[in-house]
Amino acid sequence: MKDITVTAPTVEEAVNQALSKLNISKEKAEITIIEQGKKGFLGIFKGKPFVVHVKKIIDPVEEAVAYINDVTAQMGIETAIEVKKTSRQCEIHISSSSIGLLIGKRGQTINALQLLTQLVANRYSKHYFKITLNAENYRERREETLVQLAEKMAHQVLRTNRSVQLETMPAHERKVIHQALAKNKKVETLSVGEEPKRCVLMRPAHSVFKSTNHL
Repeated sequence: MKDITVTAPTVEEAVNQALSKLNISKEKAEITIIEQGKKGFLGIFKGKPFVVHVKKIIDPVEEAVAYINDVTAQMGIETAIEVKKTSRQCEIHISSSSIGLLIGKRGQTINALQLLTQLVANRYSKHYFKITLNAENYRERREETLVQLAEKMAHQVLRTNRSVQLETMPAHERKVIHQALAKNKKVETLSVGEEPKRCVLMRPAHSVFKSTNHL
């Protein structure tokens, strides 16, 4: 239950009833008085009750963590989660004895979970909220691998004077490739293709685009 409307003789009673039913504290509630009540007159005329609407303030990070816990539980994976949050982004670090299953081949599983978790979080955020999932420093290890790949393939491009197209990658991994070769004046990199099959193309700098591998 995310919200509730309660009728009671006083505002305090209505709010307390609502908080109790939602099982939340007043700090996590958005309270709106829909109808102002009135006291009875001399015990003869019946008073008018207050109508109060109380809505639970949903924390996007809490919803994100709950979603991850639900998904990993369904996968049969026991996890421990640590959250590092700023005003507009959140890093969620996951530890598990089955971390390989959670990461998946070349990070496909954790990348998909990250995308879905971000969609969940942004359902409850008033501004765009960036979610990054990391699993026992997988992101750092993957970045090192991508930098090495970028340097290796750049060497091949220069040695053969032919363009090379890398495997399909998500946007944040393509960014690592571009940044790794940003200062290399002999090789150009650009992203080609349509999502979700967008990838990085490398070619000799300032050359006419004639041929590619694996297009």
